[in-house]
Amino acid sequence: MELLRFATAGSVDDGKSTLIGRLLYDTKSIFQDQLEAVERTSIQMGSEYVNLALLTDGLRAEREQGITIDVAYRYFATPKRKFIIADTPGHVQYTRNMVTGASTADLAVVLVDVRNGVVEQSRRHAFISTLLRIPHLVVCVNKMDLVGYDEAAFEAVKAQFREFAMKLDVSDLTFIPVSALHGDNVVERSPNMPWYQGPSLLHHLEEVHIASDRNLIDARFPVQYVLRPYSDEFHDYRGFAGTVAGGVLKPGDPVVVLPSGFSSTIASIDTFDGPVDEAFPPMSVTVRLTDDIDVSRGDMLCRPHNQPHVGQDIDAMVCWMSEKASLTPGLKLSIKHTTRSARVLVKDLQYRLDVNTLHREEGADRLGLNDIGRVTLRTTQPLFFDEYRRNRTTGSFVLVDEATMATVGAGMIIGPAS
Repeated sequence: MELLRFATAGSVDDGKSTLIGRLLYDTKSIFQDQLEAVERTSIQMGSEYVNLALLTDGLRAEREQGITIDVAYRYFATPKRKFIIADTPGHVQYTRNMVTGASTADLAVVLVDVRNGVVEQSRRHAFISTLLRIPHLVVCVNKMDLVGYDEAAFEAVKAQFREFAMKLDVSDLTFIPVSALHGDNVVERSPNMPWYQGPSLLHHLEEVHIASDRNLIDARFPVQYVLRPYSDEFHDYRGFAGTVAGGVLKPGDPVVVLPSGFSSTIASIDTFDGPVDEAFPPMSVTVRLTDDIDVSRGDMLCRPHNQPHVGQDIDAMVCWMSEKASLTPGLKLSIKHTTRSARVLVKDLQYRLDVNTLHREEGADRLGLNDIGRVTLRTTQPLFFDEYRRNRTTGSFVLVDEATMATVGAGMIIGPAS
């Protein structure tokens, strides 16, 4: 079955964890002992009802404060699809967690409290979702039960969000009125809102088309490991293992190896279950070539006439994640891009972005925790990259502090530095 990854986002107390709990409960995706544990905890907390948010808020601090702090991943399936949910935090100080959780999502669900409308965090998370190039955005206008399922209240929030979304690059925007607490329009269509003619949230998640979201044109295969078994049976086997980052690879296809520029042809493509006739994202495979050429970790296989950018100077949008240090021009870090690692120098901070107003602060001299800005980087080794808008895998990277080995930034490549 096809897999859909989606992230939930929105302001504090807009009902993200409750919505996921309702999805899991109504699709019968939780075990009896999990439900009993949630029921006991709900009684201990003095709740008048079973608090389904406890299915995702697993940290003690989250339950005590009633907020989401870390990203919680949950898995469930229906007869049509498998799903991985990333429940991301709403607090502004946990923006970095939201970036982490949404970085691999195919779809983002932004919750908005119908009583409060579009607030700062709603705009922040909608912008980050578009910055991460999440192709599908669903706005769930929650707590409709508290306004008597009023259509006018839903339309007001819808118009407010559309006005902000006009400033963003949103390719697919859907609005659904829901009540996560009571399950209205979550799994089944609600009889309380006959004026709404669209699908329930689950139906939309099952039917949204994601197959064309992957880049199946630009063949990209970052080499992660060279397989050379030391046994008599496989003494002549030499394969290159990795995950397909773009395009379609088939035996017989001509390829070129970067950075060496050597050319060869794909002899076979192997998986754990045996040889396959083609490989596409995000399959993990081993590629064998007809020629015995030098290929190692960090190299990339691509088409001779369709190659990524190769360079050491890049412009990128960076979300800074470190509490202990700021990103400033002249800072030296390590960069991890696909399977390639290098050292990197921050040459310039072009501007810091106010994600609430989308205003560019061009006089900024640093990026602090959770700040997002455009920077120019210079690496010690050439990287093989595409623009992030074209390929989210070959267009993204992480920055690492060389002293502590802590991840301090996540970046999306705009293109070669001009």
